[in-house]
Amino acid sequence: MVITLIILVLSAAFFMSGKVRSDLVALCALISLLIFQILTPEEALSGFSNSVVIMMVGLFVVGGAIFQTGLAKMISSKILKLAGKSELRLFLLVMLVTSAIGAFVSNTGTVALMLPIVVSLAVSAGMNPSRLLMSLAFASSMGGMMTLIGTPPNLVIQNTLTSAGFEPLSFFSFLPVGIICVVVGTLVLLPLTKWFLSKKGKKQERLSSGKSLNQLVAEYGLSSNLFRLRAVSTSALVGKTIIDLDVRRKYGLNILEVRRGDASQNRFLKTITQKLASPDTVMQAEDVLYITGEVENVDRFAQDYLLEMLDGHTTEEAAKADKSLDFYDIGIAEIVLMPSSNLSNRTVKEAGFRDKFNLNVLGIRRKKEYILQELGNEKMHSGDVLLVQGTWLDIARLSKEDADWVVLGQPLDEAAKVTLDYKAPVAAAIMLLMVVMMVFDFIPVAPVTAVMIAGVLMVLTGCFRNVEAAYKTINWETIVLFAGMLPMSLALEKTGASEYISNSLVSGLGSYGPIVLMAGIYFTTSLMTMFISNTVTAVLMAPIALQSALQVGVSPVPFLFAVTVAASMCFASPFSTPPNALVMPAGQYTFMDYIKVGLPLQIIMGVVMVFALPLLFPF
Repeated sequence: MVITLIILVLSAAFFMSGKVRSDLVALCALISLLIFQILTPEEALSGFSNSVVIMMVGLFVVGGAIFQTGLAKMISSKILKLAGKSELRLFLLVMLVTSAIGAFVSNTGTVALMLPIVVSLAVSAGMNPSRLLMSLAFASSMGGMMTLIGTPPNLVIQNTLTSAGFEPLSFFSFLPVGIICVVVGTLVLLPLTKWFLSKKGKKQERLSSGKSLNQLVAEYGLSSNLFRLRAVSTSALVGKTIIDLDVRRKYGLNILEVRRGDASQNRFLKTITQKLASPDTVMQAEDVLYITGEVENVDRFAQDYLLEMLDGHTTEEAAKADKSLDFYDIGIAEIVLMPSSNLSNRTVKEAGFRDKFNLNVLGIRRKKEYILQELGNEKMHSGDVLLVQGTWLDIARLSKEDADWVVLGQPLDEAAKVTLDYKAPVAAAIMLLMVVMMVFDFIPVAPVTAVMIAGVLMVLTGCFRNVEAAYKTINWETIVLFAGMLPMSLALEKTGASEYISNSLVSGLGSYGPIVLMAGIYFTTSLMTMFISNTVTAVLMAPIALQSALQVGVSPVPFLFAVTVAASMCFASPFSTPPNALVMPAGQYTFMDYIKVGLPLQIIMGVVMVFALPLLFPF
């Protein structure tokens, strides 16, 4: 038992530190249990064959298809248009629509989908988007409490109940709890976000989306970092390709684009002859090169190739200050890297934005720091905001091609535009079929079978471009983390550690009645979730809650619901759930913003649930 508890404490410490990937921590814990012969190989690997883990894989595929076909975006943006210009209606609709989508789709995916739409609508309504973005993250977690598949902790307590020989919960057993969460959350967030978040925009005057081209140019200092060089007839680069020049290695410069004809009379990033500089572009006389880099390196390059410097540190817009910048073929946009992004700790060069998407990376915003030089070798981190340049079609393609980022900086009309895909009705029908099979008991199909059927149908009917795209939607870190930590609960039970902890809780709180004991379990889980992921916390606390309920002779159902609600309703930290982390750079929140808004909500939610759960699920 002591060894098991030591492994558990060390795992928790590594989860809290965040310096080692959570799935790697889970695997190390699993291997440790094997080395000390606490679990047999069959027991240790049982998590990977668990029906809950298989169901999670299927749900990632189904959710990915809903996004790829544009179905969720179509539904959400249609509903949000009902808000019009009313700030109150927009807030309420964001909460309701997000929680409704979050009931069937992963909360991270829900936030990734809704973020650009919400920002666009907030700006068009004259409302500060930072007030809505934190509410958006919280609503996605609240919505997950409405159904069995809404959030992993729900599946955890279902697995704990059935493993102990109790009747399984139905698909909508969670609905009353979810409704209470959404109602309480909306009533509490309505004043809190107005008090603490509405003024943020007045101080910052810059949010991470909905910015005009002028704002982006000014924010990233492109004016001082951009140079225009004209190739005259005697220039040594005429007839050479971009790759022949090798300016990045020789001069540390980056050629962004080439303009021809009357390009020098056009404004920055607007001209019909505007084209991105590709390696095989052949230079001609009178071409104008747009280059970023250090001024001394630009001067050296211009002298070596006999190029004419047009305007030093100014953009074309400076020469025609009476005209505003606007978008044309080539634009610029911001993208934020997701918490689970595969690009973390990879360099910009390795990410291959130029090769895969025909885009240049112009700068990186990391918290309040702007990185504009030597970008090729710069390692990217989760939460980084990248400024990319390319055609708007290529930038729009970013949101469809990869789940590693969210596009933030598209023009507002682009962000609000609904992409209707002919496969959306097919995806809707398959999702409806899956829900029907899971809801109605007279259909002899297990929930995991229903999810597997839906996942395969999504692929076979062409809701994905190919099978690889379906695999890409699966968050393997979450799957391995979950499968690796499930045997930990088995080890806790096998060694008696779970019974020991539950005995301690019962001896300390049991004499005060089951409500006080349940409250102790709720707030213990809530505290742990602030430092450890909600899934891991639920896996660890579910068997303890079960044992505690059995020892005092009451139903374990309200106790297990206390675990899943407490694990999912963690708002006081930006790192407790992926949605909280995802909106942090987008809304430019500080840690204290989560304390001021999230902590009161988390406490109020806990107090309400301690009294509501015994009424919904009697002891």
